[in-house]
Amino acid sequence: MLKNKNIAIYVTGSIAAYKALILCRLLIKAQAHVKIVMTTAAQKFVTPLSFQTLSKHRVLTDAFDSSDPKMINHVALAKWTDLAIVAPASANLIGKMAQGIADDFASLALMTTSAVKLVAPAMNDQMWASCAVQRNLKILKDDGVKIIQPAKGFLAEGYEGKGRMAEPEELIAQIDANLVSLSPIKGQRIIVTAGGTHERIDPIRFLGNDSSGKMGYAVAKVLQQKGALVTLISAPTNLKVPVGVKLIKVTSAKDMHDAVLAEFPKSRILVMAAAVADFTCANPAQYKLKKNDIESSWSLELTKTADILIDVAKIKQPHQITVGFAAETQNLLMQAEHKLKQKQLDLIVANDVSKPQVGFNSETNQVTLIDAANNQTTTELLPKIKIAEILVDKIIDIFQRKP
Repeated sequence: MLKNKNIAIYVTGSIAAYKALILCRLLIKAQAHVKIVMTTAAQKFVTPLSFQTLSKHRVLTDAFDSSDPKMINHVALAKWTDLAIVAPASANLIGKMAQGIADDFASLALMTTSAVKLVAPAMNDQMWASCAVQRNLKILKDDGVKIIQPAKGFLAEGYEGKGRMAEPEELIAQIDANLVSLSPIKGQRIIVTAGGTHERIDPIRFLGNDSSGKMGYAVAKVLQQKGALVTLISAPTNLKVPVGVKLIKVTSAKDMHDAVLAEFPKSRILVMAAAVADFTCANPAQYKLKKNDIESSWSLELTKTADILIDVAKIKQPHQITVGFAAETQNLLMQAEHKLKQKQLDLIVANDVSKPQVGFNSETNQVTLIDAANNQTTTELLPKIKIAEILVDKIIDIFQRKP
């Protein structure tokens, strides 16, 4: 959730200001855009240059800076911000926020910001326990500000007590959780299929394909991280199920067909990333077929499997979204566009699996996304998790435009 999000860190006067440097670094590593605001007191503990070097943005400190006459800095920052975190938050700034005082850049910008605000207090245990601080914290909670409780630990005064600012890793988790709450697909039921189905010849042999399931599992992971309620319908793989994702195990094309058709009516989105067999054995043997029982040649009778997306199209409602995959070795875009229309898809992901490092079993992929209006986006060769992020962003865009 942190990728490309605009995070403003407000640093106040506390020895814990050094932790804000670590927080800044972790956010940038997670591909967030970070801007820093420092109070005058904060600059006594850490220099603005340190934050500027990490964030690659000028640190904001002066409410009366008029270097750009076209811009009111605190208003511009407030509009830019997706989430604001005060870390460390001194008792002084907590009091200003609670009482509506705006007498420096930090308090002005925070008052102007309508985005989610988190406050991570850092102070002496006696100050933390004071009636004034607790009263101000209650006001902030009532105003919708999220308070990240300080920890009990070794304080600057040299003894144990409650007041230590939460560690940067915990702050990252809190920021991520609050951004999830803003996700358009939070709470939406989404089905993802993955893996290659197995079609039994006998109890120990099957017809299959080279799909590893990696693309489907990556998509399920990204959707879950964005707050969706993800059901992963998976053919056999050797992959670990992403945390928070519900797993339904299937084996054959029929198993997957039945599972998808059972889950789809109660879901908003279906992402059909599985490689489902087109044919199955007409009469699989009940016992192991012995080599000695077979003459010099052996013929298998195959029958077509049901096309899951065509059957889904028959029951699809206007508010539902279906996404298909087209793994081809020739005429990629023509084949993908045909499937898009034939199966009434909102989006199709086309990839040429004849290319090296693309498609089945690889760690990377290169795809072309084609939507119902025939808008096409071709990615570079990227890790599958990056392809999943691009795909999920496109799905969210379609979701937001659906009635």
